[in-house]
Amino acid sequence: MLNVPLEPVLALIIGILILLIPRFLNYFVAVYMIVIGVLGIIHHTI
Repeated sequence: MLNVPLEPVLALIIGILILLIPRFLNYFVAVYMIVIGVLGIIHHTI
């Protein structure tokens, strides 16, 4: 698998989806924040 950081990839995907479906902006931002938070907690505890 490619060694690509997850956060920039998620940001890119969410940005594209927001452009395509702007009414789901709140959901995309909420999911993004949750994923980044969980990844931060997991990375901090390891």
